[in-house]
Amino acid sequence: MKKLSILFFLAFALILGCSKDSNESDTLKVDKTANLKGPGDSANEFLSASKFKNLTIEIGYVTNFKPTETAISNFVDLFKERTHKDNISIIYKELDSPQKDSLTVDEIADLEKENRTIYNDGDTLGLYIYFTDASSSDDKPEEDLVTLGAVYRNTSMVIYEATIRKLASRSSLISNSTVETATLNHEAGHLFGLVDLGTPSVNEHQDPDAKSHCNIQNCLMRAELQFGWGMAKMLTAKGGAVPNFGVECIADLQANGGK
Repeated sequence: MKKLSILFFLAFALILGCSKDSNESDTLKVDKTANLKGPGDSANEFLSASKFKNLTIEIGYVTNFKPTETAISNFVDLFKERTHKDNISIIYKELDSPQKDSLTVDEIADLEKENRTIYNDGDTLGLYIYFTDASSSDDKPEEDLVTLGAVYRNTSMVIYEATIRKLASRSSLISNSTVETATLNHEAGHLFGLVDLGTPSVNEHQDPDAKSHCNIQNCLMRAELQFGWGMAKMLTAKGGAVPNFGVECIADLQANGGK
């Protein structure tokens, strides 16, 4: 009887030990809910320092499709110019190809779930950017309508790097880094809540034919900058220079905590 009691005690202790380890493991799990909201929902968090003083950008890229250093430097400069972030850091993560010609947004979100490691942490906001060798499933190349980038969550962005390189190769007036910069900066505008996507418009300037885009001439948030033919046309017209935010977009950003 005594031997049986000892065995029961050991078994009970073992169960308690496993339960404790499980609880400790649960406390170490990352809370991802704040990074699973809709596009523009974290606009003020990006622009102001009221909740997040720092920013960490995780760049997941398919092998051989890493963005240019120039484009990433320009992207960081945009955040320094328009947001109140004390420190901005970059983390690169090389990834295998999904081995697909095109990807849906749901498939991209699934890949993020597998590969993303950086989320909001303390006073640091986490941003994830995926550079893929696949095209968008919504592309219509026969109509010259190809997507260069998209924001699909409040802190998630996809850049169709292979599509960008094809576009840049069609003109000697534009380069990979120029198209990358314009695409990244345009999508950053959506993260910042433009146009009327989490950041209210001070004055009406949303394109009636393109939701969340600007109707001001030569603004970075023009709808055509999201698509191949429009991007090439606009960059070529500006001699290869990347557009800036227009006065109305800047007014919106400043009214929502930005610079």
